[in-house]
Amino acid sequence: MKFSISEISDLIRQRRTIHPKDYSPREVHRELVERILTNGTWAPTHGLTQPWRFTVFTGTARTRLSSFLGETYRRTTAPEKFLQRKFDNITQRPLQSTVVIGLGMVRDPNGKISERDEQLAVACAVQNMQLTCAAYGLGAFWATSGVAMGSEMRDFLGLGPNDQALGLLFIGYPEGEWPKGQRKPLDQVSTWLTE
Repeated sequence: MKFSISEISDLIRQRRTIHPKDYSPREVHRELVERILTNGTWAPTHGLTQPWRFTVFTGTARTRLSSFLGETYRRTTAPEKFLQRKFDNITQRPLQSTVVIGLGMVRDPNGKISERDEQLAVACAVQNMQLTCAAYGLGAFWATSGVAMGSEMRDFLGLGPNDQALGLLFIGYPEGEWPKGQRKPLDQVSTWLTE
């Protein structure tokens, strides 16, 4: 066997969504972020289009991101649907993480690969990144709210009009214990056909 299946299985089963409110202020260093991003780029991609684009926010750039998210939420939300709690979460998350990665998808200019296939390739890249975070003991949270995926975010990330913003990946060291997880038994989510 080329790799330890038990270690790979443990890593997959230990991956957790950990929210920025549960991160410590400990900095995630650039070299580690570059390893996370590099592993993301090894995701499967039809036609080798490699549609992912990553915009990394650290330092005071997180404050700029926080302001953008708050302003966009306020401007695009009808007053009767505006929730102060949601506004607070949206604006605080970048400040609670030492690293935030804007996730973009750049369309193949030849259009030979479908939009859905390109989106799924980025999703695979994010899973690679989340597994790498788990291996390093880092929490990760993929936010896919309307504000994080809208045309305003696409423009903020410097993507083209045919491209898409696919959310934000927040990364940080967890403050407390690593959360436990659970999944439904396999027989509840699988069907075997033999004929």
